[in-house]
Amino acid sequence: QVQVVESGGGLVQAGGSLRLSCATSGRFSSFIAMAWYRQTPGKQREFVALIGDGSRIIYADSVKGRFTISTNSAKNACYLQMSSLKPEDTAVYYCKATSPFGDSWGQGTQVTVSS
Repeated sequence: QVQVVESGGGLVQAGGSLRLSCATSGRFSSFIAMAWYRQTPGKQREFVALIGDGSRIIYADSVKGRFTISTNSAKNACYLQMSSLKPEDTAVYYCKATSPFGDSWGQGTQVTVSS
């Protein structure tokens, strides 16, 4: 059993910054990959960023150059530094941790960007 908890969301003005954190606990001490997704009402959850083995990093085109994903040395926590935020970045942000046995999701943290 893996627990995933996101934090760091909030209200910010357009152009501002936020740093999201994802903490994990439970069965695994490190993960194959950790990723961030986001979702707005009525829309499907969309991929934002991923960091995997060998520091493989992938970003959605919509956040390239503005968001930075990172992990701690133990690879059991993940961070998303978000800069130059836009109103369209408003969403609930979810963290996903991937182990050899599958994916574990957190409950999400709300990010609201005002214009």
